[in-house]
Amino acid sequence: MEASAGLVAGSHNRNELVVIHNHEEPKPLKNLDGQFCEICGDQIGLTVDGDLFVACNECGFPACRPCYEYERREGTQNCPQCKTRYKRLRGSPRVEGDEDEEDIDDIEYEFNIEDEHEKQKQSAEAMAYGKMSYGRGPEDDENGRFPPVIAGGHSRHVSGEFPVGGGYGNGEHGMPSSLHKRVHPYPSSEAGSERWDDKKEGGWRERMDDWKLQQGNLGQEPDDDPEMGMIDEARQPLSRKVPIASSKINPYRMVIVARLVILAVFLRYRLLNPVHDALGLWLTSVICEIWFAVSWILDQFPKWFPIDRETYLDRLSLRYEREGEPNMLAPVDVFVSTVDPMKEPPLVTANTVLSILAMDYPVEKISCYVSDDGASMLTFDSLSETAEFARKWVPFCKKFSIEPRAPEMYFTLKIDYLKDKVQPTFVKERRAMKREYEEFKVRINALVAKASKVPLEGWIMPDGTPWPGNNTKDHPGMIQVFLGHSGGFDVEGHELPRLVYVSREKRPGFQHHKKAGAMNALVRVAGVLTNAPFMLNLDCDHYVNNSKAVREAMCFLMDPQIGKKVCYVQFPQRFDGIDRHDRYANRNTVFFDINMKGLDGIQGPVYVGTGCVFKRQALYGYEPPKGPKRPKMISCGCCPCFGRRRKNKKFSKHESNGEIAALGDGDKEHLMSEMNFEKKFGQSSIFVTSTLMEDGGVPPSSSPAVLLKEAIHVISCGYEDKTEWGTELGWIYGSITEDILTGFKMHCRGWRSIYCMPKRAAFKGSAPINLSDRLNQVLRWALGSVEIFFSRHSPLWYGYKGGKLKWLERFAYANTTIYPFTSIPLLAYCILPAICLLTDKFIMPPISTFASLFFIALFMSIIATGILELRWSGVSIEEWWRNEQFWVIGGISAHLFAVVQGLLKILAGIDTNFTVTSKATDDDDFGELYAFKWTTLLIPPTTVLIINIVGVVAGISDAINNGYQSWGPLFGKLFFSFWVIVHLYPFLKGLMGRQNRTPTIVVIWSVLLASIFSLLWVRIDPFVLKTKGPDTSMCGINC
Repeated sequence: MEASAGLVAGSHNRNELVVIHNHEEPKPLKNLDGQFCEICGDQIGLTVDGDLFVACNECGFPACRPCYEYERREGTQNCPQCKTRYKRLRGSPRVEGDEDEEDIDDIEYEFNIEDEHEKQKQSAEAMAYGKMSYGRGPEDDENGRFPPVIAGGHSRHVSGEFPVGGGYGNGEHGMPSSLHKRVHPYPSSEAGSERWDDKKEGGWRERMDDWKLQQGNLGQEPDDDPEMGMIDEARQPLSRKVPIASSKINPYRMVIVARLVILAVFLRYRLLNPVHDALGLWLTSVICEIWFAVSWILDQFPKWFPIDRETYLDRLSLRYEREGEPNMLAPVDVFVSTVDPMKEPPLVTANTVLSILAMDYPVEKISCYVSDDGASMLTFDSLSETAEFARKWVPFCKKFSIEPRAPEMYFTLKIDYLKDKVQPTFVKERRAMKREYEEFKVRINALVAKASKVPLEGWIMPDGTPWPGNNTKDHPGMIQVFLGHSGGFDVEGHELPRLVYVSREKRPGFQHHKKAGAMNALVRVAGVLTNAPFMLNLDCDHYVNNSKAVREAMCFLMDPQIGKKVCYVQFPQRFDGIDRHDRYANRNTVFFDINMKGLDGIQGPVYVGTGCVFKRQALYGYEPPKGPKRPKMISCGCCPCFGRRRKNKKFSKHESNGEIAALGDGDKEHLMSEMNFEKKFGQSSIFVTSTLMEDGGVPPSSSPAVLLKEAIHVISCGYEDKTEWGTELGWIYGSITEDILTGFKMHCRGWRSIYCMPKRAAFKGSAPINLSDRLNQVLRWALGSVEIFFSRHSPLWYGYKGGKLKWLERFAYANTTIYPFTSIPLLAYCILPAICLLTDKFIMPPISTFASLFFIALFMSIIATGILELRWSGVSIEEWWRNEQFWVIGGISAHLFAVVQGLLKILAGIDTNFTVTSKATDDDDFGELYAFKWTTLLIPPTTVLIINIVGVVAGISDAINNGYQSWGPLFGKLFFSFWVIVHLYPFLKGLMGRQNRTPTIVVIWSVLLASIFSLLWVRIDPFVLKTKGPDTSMCGINC
C-alpha cells in the first residue's frame, strides 16, 4: 500500500476509477518492481521457461542465480529471510545435504506424486474453467478462460516458481499474486500432508530432524545449554483456566438446585389454590409467575460453570519474539466504524485511532481501517489530521510507556503522571506533547465548525476536486491510505502502523445492511490489502485502554493447544464518564462479570459488537479443525454383543462446504477448488486467493495500484449479490443486533470463544448516561433480539444439525432473544398491586402457617442466590441492585416498545429507523445526566408509577377508615406496591432532573392514562359491589 497514492474513488459496476491527489507532496517510495537481487543488486534474470527466477520456494526472497549458487556452495545453504534451506532447482549442481532429496527434481515433480493426484488437479482446473467467470475487462482475457487465482499469469501447469516483488509482506507468508502463478496448486498432497509423508521415505518430520542435525540446529544437551530453561518456559501454555474456588461455587450450585425445587413447590401451591372471588387477578399473576420461572431458568443455568483465565505475556514473547529472529506474532487488522460525525464527534474517533496506532505491538503487524459509512468529508479531513499528529504521539507513548494511549483520556486523567517515570526529559516532552494535542484539538474543532454549514455547491477538496461523497446515499467507493507501508514514518524515522480510510459505495436501490454491511466491506478490503489472520473490531468511541490488549488475545489465538478452535476473544466493555452511582446501570457489570464468565465455562461468551478479536477463517464460514478421536470397536454385525455395526457416513453438500477447515491443507484446497467461488466469496480473484491463506499475507508480486483497484471492486454496492455474504460469511444480516447473530453462527459450527478479562481494562468507551438516550439504546438492542426470535436463525429451532452447540449455550442464546417478551408479564405484574389496593382484592387466598413457609423459603433462596453470586463474581451489591432496578425500568418501557415494533415489522412490514446514540458530553461533569429529552418511552413507567402511588394512598386511606382489622390484609398489597415503586425510583429521579421538576408533558400524559385506566377498571370490574346497605326483603320496609 502506498500512503502517497491519494484518495482512490470509483465504482466497479460503472467502470469508473479516479485518483484524487491531495495538496501534500508525495513521499519517496521504495522500489517495488522486485526485479533486482537483494544481495548483490544485479538483475534476477529468468529461468529456461522465461519466468522470473525464484531462489526460495517458501518466502520468495529476491535473489539471482549466482548468489543462490554461491550460498548453496559456500554459505549456510539457507534463505537469508526465512532461514529455510535452499532446495536444489532444475539445472543446479548437487551440494552436501542434497542426499535426502530424490534423484528427480523435487520442484518439478513436487505436486505430481501419483496419477490419482494428477486427476484431481485436472478436475479442479475443469471446475474453474467451467464455473468461474470474472468479467474484469480485457486485461484478464490474456489468461484465457481460467481465472487468475487458478491459472495465474499464464494458462499452464504450475512449476513451483513465481514472480516476486518487494511489496508488503515481502513474501513472508509465501503466497503468490493472483496475477501470476500459484506456489501451491489446488490438488492435495503437498509437502507436509499425510499423503506426502506416506510417499517419502522416513516422512517429512524425520527428514527435517536429520537436516537440523546436519546443520547443528538442534542445540546442546539441556544440562549444557544455559538458555534451555528459557526455551522450556516458551513451550509452556500461554494461558490457563482458573476455576472458581469450590468453597464459593459449590454452595452457589446447591442453592440454585434448592431454589428450583422450592419454585416448583410454590407454583404447584399457586395452581392448586385459586382465589375464587378474583379469578382474573389470580390467573394473571400465576401466568406471570410461570413466565418469570422459565426466564430465570434460561438466565441462571448458563452460569453453572463460571471460570476465570490467566494469560502469560512473557511466554508469548519468548515463543514468538526471539532476539535475532524475525518477529513471529500474527498480524492484526483493526476495524473502526463510524457513521455520523455530528453524533460521533471526530475528536472521539481520532482518540480511538491514535490509541490503536500506539499499541504495544509490532508496527508492521498492525493495520487500522476506518469505515466512514456516512461518506463525510469531515471524517476524512479529521483522519488526515490524526495521521499527522500520530507521527508525534506514537513515539512519545512508546518512549515513556504511556497508559492509556488515547491523548484525551491521558491528559485528563486525575492521577500522578510522574509515577514510575525516571527519564529527566519526560516532564518537558509531556508539556510539549500536551501543547501539540491542544493545537490538534483546535484544528479538529475548526473542521467541525466549518462542517456545520454545508455549501450549496457541495464540499470541495484542497485541489479543487468536488468531494465524491457529497451525496451520502449515492456516491462511489473511496479508499485513502494515510499511513502506508512506504509512507508512514514518525518524527524519529520509525515506521508507523498502516491507517486506511474506507467508505463503501452506495447507490439507490441497493440494500446496504447498515453496520453489518460496513463491517463486511472492511473484511474484504483488508483481505485484499493486508489480509491479517486476525481482526479486532472497535466502535469509534472505544479506545485502547490497555496497550497490551492484542497481546492478551494472542495468548489464546496463537496458543498451539487451544487456539485452533477459538473463533474470537471477547473483552468486557468498560466505560468512562458514568456517574458514581451508575443510576441507569450503564456499566452493565452483572452481565459482563457474571453472565459472561459463566458462558466462558461452557462454549464461550457471546459477541457483544465491539472489543473482540476474530479469527478471519472463522468469519469465512469454515468449521474448526477436528481433534483426533478414540478408535471405536467395530464388528462385522454378526454378533450384537461386541462393538457396533460399521455405518457408511453420508456427506451432504452443505457439510462438505462447512467442514473444509477441519481437513488437511491439501484436502482443504482440493475441496475448495470444487466449490463455486463466485457464489461464496464474490467475483474477485485476488480476494478469493486471500481466503485460502490461513496465515494471512498478501501476494508479494502484486503492485499497490492493482490492490487498490481490487479493493474498490470489493466495496462496490453490488458485490455481495448472489453470494453468501451476510448469510454464511462475515457479519450476519437480518437484525440490527448483528453481533448476536454472528457469534451464534460461529458457535453453531462448533467453534468456541474466549472471555479475556485483563487486570487493566482492555478497552473503554462512552455510554449514554441520559435517561432518554439510555432507553433508546436498550430499545435498539431489544428490537434486534425480537427480530432474531422471529428469524430463521432463532436459537429455538436453528443449529440442531450436528449437535455442535452445547445445550447450556443454547439456553443463553435463547434468553437473549426471549427477554424482551418478559416485558408483557412484567408490566402486568407491576400494575397488579395497584389494582389490588384499589379494588380491595388480592392475588392470593388467605394462607396457613404451613403455606407461608413456601413464601419464606422462596424469598430466602432468592436472597441466598444473589449473595453467593456476588461472592464468587466480585460484583458489588450496589451494582447488582442498580441492575435489578433498570431491569424493571427497561422492561416496562424499552422492551415493551421493542415487542410492539417487532410485531409490527414482522406482521405489517412497518420498519423503524434508528439514529446513532450521541457520544458527545457536556463540559460540566455529568451534565448530560440531568438533561431531559422527550420520548414516548417515558410514558409507561410514569403511568405505572402514578397508579401505584395512587393505589398506596387509596389503600392506606381505606384501612384508616375501616379500622384495625383492615391492616393485616393490607400489608401484603403494600409490599408488592412498594416493590414496584422502589425499583422505579431511579426513573423518578431522572424525570425530576437537576431542578427536581418533572416536565409538564410527562405529567399530563401519565395522569391522563392513569385516570382513564382507573375509571375503566371501576366501571367494568366485577368484584366492586354496586350497592350497599341493609337487605330490604328482610326488614319488610317498602323503600
